[in-house]
Amino acid sequence: MVYLFLANGFEEIEALTPIDMLRRAKIEVTSVSVNETRKVIGAHNIEVFADKTISEVNIENIDAVILPGGLPGADNLRLNEKVQAFIDAAARNSKLICAICAAPRILGEKGLLVGKKAVCYPGFEQYLTGAEIAESGCVCDGNIITAKAMGKSVDFSLAIIEVLTDKQTADKIKNSIFA
Repeated sequence: MVYLFLANGFEEIEALTPIDMLRRAKIEVTSVSVNETRKVIGAHNIEVFADKTISEVNIENIDAVILPGGLPGADNLRLNEKVQAFIDAAARNSKLICAICAAPRILGEKGLLVGKKAVCYPGFEQYLTGAEIAESGCVCDGNIITAKAMGKSVDFSLAIIEVLTDKQTADKIKNSIFA
């Protein structure tokens, strides 16, 4: 199962683009509210109703974890112990871990970027402990995918699709949206 975690203050495009594109690629992705209810409010006051709450999802059933940025959304994810447990489980089992914008900070502070190429929202590089800061807008290094910001949401989503399926599927989705 692919879990995309939503906390109040999330960047809407960084969350909804991967959900949409992964579903187009026939990848089962579940949006997960870290709130007690399914309702989550984005950084630009857009209300979204997640598929499930964090108490309804199984930590043992992870294929990938996706962390959108936005502030204070990324900080709310970072400070959530249950989200941290899902990231730890994914890391322990070498599952895909994806973070965009301010969210790569979470991975850097956990030591998951040591020796890996990574990117983040400009100004957050100091939190990418042990990472080699890349110049590109989206980077895949091993089981970690990071991207700079909202403008790279399509590239971020396509990278996730390619890792979870194959390049042919990612290219098919890319061509279907005229990217």
